[in-house]
Amino acid sequence: MQIGAQLYTLREFTKTPQDIAETFRKVRDLDFSLIQISGMGEIAPQRLKEIVDETGLSVCVTHTSYERMLHDLDALAQEHLLIGCHSMGIGAMPRKTWDTSPSRDDYLVFADSLNHIGRTLQERYGMTVAYHNHHFEFERFGDEAAMDLLIRETDPSCVEFILDTYWVQYGGASVVDYIKKLRGRMSVCHLKDMVIEQCKQRMCEVGNGNMNFPAILHALEETGVPYAVIEQDDCYGKNPFDCLKTSLCNLEKIL
Repeated sequence: MQIGAQLYTLREFTKTPQDIAETFRKVRDLDFSLIQISGMGEIAPQRLKEIVDETGLSVCVTHTSYERMLHDLDALAQEHLLIGCHSMGIGAMPRKTWDTSPSRDDYLVFADSLNHIGRTLQERYGMTVAYHNHHFEFERFGDEAAMDLLIRETDPSCVEFILDTYWVQYGGASVVDYIKKLRGRMSVCHLKDMVIEQCKQRMCEVGNGNMNFPAILHALEETGVPYAVIEQDDCYGKNPFDCLKTSLCNLEKIL
């Protein structure tokens, strides 16, 4: 399993093409060779390809606009293939849906949309779509969590999942159990730790919190997940580059 960096962690440093080039170089200097592209400012696809080639970084997945998936999928696919990325990630359901507490029917409609996107990508470009969870997918409808509904109702051949360890824990579910549920349907996992400070839970560097990362990493290896990317949405005043490096060093010790 290859460890990478989720660039959403560094979104304040990727707002312009010049910022993006500098940040990619810094990430490479931190000993990462793998990234997920997310939260970046506007950049021409060809210029992004040049930066990827110059730094030698591999792109395992993205977070991409759902609206563009619905209305501009072919152009999006070409942009992904240009940088050697074969997985198109979606960060969440549309905000207007999950802000109002999605219903069971909302999830069924969304699953059908993911199937359409995934099958189109697979048939035309040999690509997959990958859904990233937060905590709200662990709301239950009777005996079933919405996350399980999405897993069941989406096509395993072309719809994958990007499991976020922090948000699974936040949602009250078992990270290890969900890694096993997604055997064969996850190419990328988000590694994110949770700590309690002043009686509140928050994100922290991987290995500096309370989550059982030896067990999580073992489950990822056991189920054959090829990529795991470090992400920290909020660094609470710390330097995000330092947070990524700390997480990487801690993971290397565990591995």
